[in-house]
Amino acid sequence: MKSINPQIPSVTPKDEISTSFLSLKPTEPVDLLCFCHLRWDFVYQRPQHLMARCARDRRVILWEEPVQVAPGKEELVLSRRGDNLTIATPHVSSEWPPDVVDSVQREMLDCLMIEQNIQQHVSWYYTPLALKFSDHLRPRVTVYDCMDELSAFQGASPLLRVMEANLFRCADLVFTGGQSLYEAKRRQHHSVHAFPSSIDAKHFGKARNSIPEPKDQAAIPRPRMGFYGVLDERLNRELLRAIAAARPDWHFVMIGPVVKINPSELPQAANIHYLGPKSYDQLPDYLAGWDVALILFARNESTRFISPTKTPEYLAAGKPVVSTSIKDIVHPYGEMGLVRIADSPEEFISAVSESLKPMPQGWIESVDQFLSSNSWDTTWNRMWKLVTQVLQAESAQQEDAEELEIEAIEESHGS
Repeated sequence: MKSINPQIPSVTPKDEISTSFLSLKPTEPVDLLCFCHLRWDFVYQRPQHLMARCARDRRVILWEEPVQVAPGKEELVLSRRGDNLTIATPHVSSEWPPDVVDSVQREMLDCLMIEQNIQQHVSWYYTPLALKFSDHLRPRVTVYDCMDELSAFQGASPLLRVMEANLFRCADLVFTGGQSLYEAKRRQHHSVHAFPSSIDAKHFGKARNSIPEPKDQAAIPRPRMGFYGVLDERLNRELLRAIAAARPDWHFVMIGPVVKINPSELPQAANIHYLGPKSYDQLPDYLAGWDVALILFARNESTRFISPTKTPEYLAAGKPVVSTSIKDIVHPYGEMGLVRIADSPEEFISAVSESLKPMPQGWIESVDQFLSSNSWDTTWNRMWKLVTQVLQAESAQQEDAEELEIEAIEESHGS
């Protein structure tokens, strides 16, 4: 781990970056600079899946949101997560106002570009707010991977919609985390592409085998209904409370960190078990011991456009799934008979009861057939193919411009 001290004299780093860009050749390596609102070591989600795959072929630097520290401790902390993947975490003073935080992040970013010798790069955004300190960069390609409607989340910045509009104007490509988001965004940009949640089927398929029970789950009676994910305002707490009260013989295993809500607001009962966050590698171990997997999301603005990654993960584990009527789960999973859909406590209890029985003949074969064409490897390859097309078009334009410039010089010499 290393750090970059932002308190350095101004050496016009932006000029150095822009002038070096002009002398680059299109064939030189292209790095990827990712601006992310999710911390790498929080919950393993879409950014981690995609950036880890990107780092197989090129250098990736993922810029996290700032961490507040005591005055005088400001720095940019760099930590490695493999040969080609670096996490950059700005440590900023807790006493700085937002405009100063943005200014210091810009300075840190410029220093990073110089120190790491980042010449050609792709800028990949998960949060439009990062434009506040990165809009001066000159990437070969700008990508906005819109995985959620962040402006609808609890505590969202009022600037998000404005900054997203700015990002649409400068982006070459827009990807969405699901079909609902695609429908919402496709008229806002000329090149929008839907990339719903994918799956590492081999990883979660381990749950279909006999796996030793994790110690904190082993003593929980069966039948067990399980949910994993961030426990926040999206969780349908009233539904969980109601079905747990109605069926005290069922036990509910809840895995994940509590975020943006007070833990005291979570339903409490003898048959609800909060086991805290688990690593991505541990999830199949817990899944293996569940009888039914649940998606307990409320229907509100924060869940209107979500495409939960846990849906294909639960199915890859071979578990029956019962979900509330989230649009991107109803279509395609519910319509294909892969997931049972329910909203009221009575409907949910009925759907779980049916799921505790043997699943219909051919269900697991239908699951496997559906998942066979759905993988993070495939998703990343399709995404990067689109990026490559933009790179190639940009290179062709650059070559045409150089040819025109040479012709103009030759004509002027001839005259």
